[in-house]
Amino acid sequence: MAKITGIGGVFIKSAGKGSELAAWYQKNLGLELESWGGSILKWPDDKAEDGGMTVWSTADSDSKWFAPSESSFMINYRVDNMDELLDQLRANGVEILKGPDTEENGKFAWIMDPDGNKVELWEPMNWDVKNKT
Repeated sequence: MAKITGIGGVFIKSAGKGSELAAWYQKNLGLELESWGGSILKWPDDKAEDGGMTVWSTADSDSKWFAPSESSFMINYRVDNMDELLDQLRANGVEILKGPDTEENGKFAWIMDPDGNKVELWEPMNWDVKNKT
């Protein structure tokens, strides 16, 4: 049987101008924008020791996981240095909803983008590395 092999892209319809939302992601989360206005994230550029992975999951209709956002989706972005990124976000006036929380698979924090979408930030921790410390 044929199957999907990964996430090919993330596409967000902005509540306003897409270019302004993209600029917010560039300024606050360091997303490198291409001349056409989008970004290309390449797994080989991610230096995390887990080798790169993408989690796919669903939530029940009554889930509060995405709150306070009313969107039916939430994007989790891998980050290379949670503490530094959170300092950068605070300096830019971005409210940290929660975090950083340390879990068995890394650090997590949550923010909202200007369109009201909850964004999950994740600094991964390799499960093998975790078990050696």
